[in-house]
Amino acid sequence: MKRSAAQQAPAHGFEIVRTVGLALPDVEAVTKYDGSPMLKRGGSFMAGVATHPSAEPDTLVVRADVDERALLLEDAPETYYLTDYYRRYPLVLVRLSRIDRDALRDLLSVSWRLTAEKARKGTRR
Repeated sequence: MKRSAAQQAPAHGFEIVRTVGLALPDVEAVTKYDGSPMLKRGGSFMAGVATHPSAEPDTLVVRADVDERALLLEDAPETYYLTDYYRRYPLVLVRLSRIDRDALRDLLSVSWRLTAEKARKGTRR
């Protein structure tokens, strides 16, 4: 199945995400079933290219705390956004062309921590 242009992010955009993400412990770069790149920690989603048609081109989707997400959306709406499709999930959309490397590192570090918390909760019985 061919993806539309709105679903494709330039490979070089995700290369920066990959480089920054792989500097964190226990992060792996994988390819989703649809061919899009993503980062995982302990088998759980951390960040990836936004592939839903509602997302803008060159968009990253990142695991985010809902309260933190609200602050990001308020403080930097030119960088962070949501669509109705993604709103129901603990995620935030990021315009890769608008985020600098330091902010990306901070965002992925928070996602890394949240992914670890999700994994720990999943192992409790």
